[in-house]
Amino acid sequence: MGKTRHRACLFAREDNGTPVGRSSLSVIALGADHAGFLLKQIIAQHLLDDGHEIVDCGTNDESRVDYPDYGAAVGESVANGGAERGIVVCGSGIGIVMAAGKIPGIRAATVHDTTSARLTREHNDANVIGIGARFVAEQMALDIVEAYLAASFEGGRHQQRIAKLDALDSADEGSA
Repeated sequence: MGKTRHRACLFAREDNGTPVGRSSLSVIALGADHAGFLLKQIIAQHLLDDGHEIVDCGTNDESRVDYPDYGAAVGESVANGGAERGIVVCGSGIGIVMAAGKIPGIRAATVHDTTSARLTREHNDANVIGIGARFVAEQMALDIVEAYLAASFEGGRHQQRIAKLDALDSADEGSA
């Protein structure tokens, strides 16, 4: 069975219709289901205001949709180099992270506060985080995004663990 192609993601554009410049701080892929749509929009505007470029993988309104489509689209955008990191939002932040994490090369984690956001990057080299819109308040979500983006992978003792995670991706590809 061939690979499934997930939704195409759109780059954010300035009001004049030109693409946001590559002088931006970083490129962040965003995706959400219907339950996370409004929080995704708030996060997107915050990132743009801070000078980041965004890749919006949908959804584009509050109509009922399936979170795996959007989690996978963000995961693919990060895995193929279209974005440096990803942020996904659904009601709990759990299902959409499971979907993103199915994409080889993605290390995705659900986070609920700034400490978990920082540590998932520093210790686990997470390249996608998930936020639960039904559990995390707007300001906390923005603080989570800032903590995640400000953190860097520490390497060292954590590198061997990341290598083991990467080996699991390779093992999965070999059994497909």
